[in-house]
Amino acid sequence: MVSFRSLLAFCTAAATVVMALPAGDATDVERRSSLSLTTSTTGTYNEYYYSLYNQNGAGVTMTDYGATYVLNWDSSSGDVVAGVGWATGAARTIAYEATFSPSGNAYLSVYGWTTSPLVEYYIVESYGTYNPSTGATQLGSVTTDGGTYDIYKLTRTNAPSIESSSSTFNQYWSVRTSKRTSGTVTTANHFNAWSSLGLTL
Repeated sequence: MVSFRSLLAFCTAAATVVMALPAGDATDVERRSSLSLTTSTTGTYNEYYYSLYNQNGAGVTMTDYGATYVLNWDSSSGDVVAGVGWATGAARTIAYEATFSPSGNAYLSVYGWTTSPLVEYYIVESYGTYNPSTGATQLGSVTTDGGTYDIYKLTRTNAPSIESSSSTFNQYWSVRTSKRTSGTVTTANHFNAWSSLGLTL
């Protein structure tokens, strides 16, 4: 049976991103209490789950306001995955607004993991200089939330996962063909489209 481990509105790697979920207001973040994070960690703040993965342990500051966060990183950080959302994932309709201005590669996405099977998934709303589907075979597409997303599957071997530092697992990608930084993501539509293509969760 599938187990959703997490669901985040996230940004991954320099640049700055401001991300707000429905309860957040990205225009007044400086007026609220915050939590400053610089190294890999997870937890809950102001009722929202947060997660930060900082590969090199340097060059990253995530300021978490609860439903809103600000992420700054530079090239010394290596891979960075950061976001706020829910510790236990599920099909959700997520409204968001972001300021996203990477100078290099980054993805603005809904992100999560499942176990049994072990799957890492991305619903990409925007990206920087590198399209994450480069080199992958397109399996299909889904039209939802005012746009079309191309669907891809990749397999990672000996890669870090939520279960161990060296795992083999599939990645499922929905990549929006027209970039945007605000709107609604209906995750169930992606889950159903993946399932119809044999990409089980």
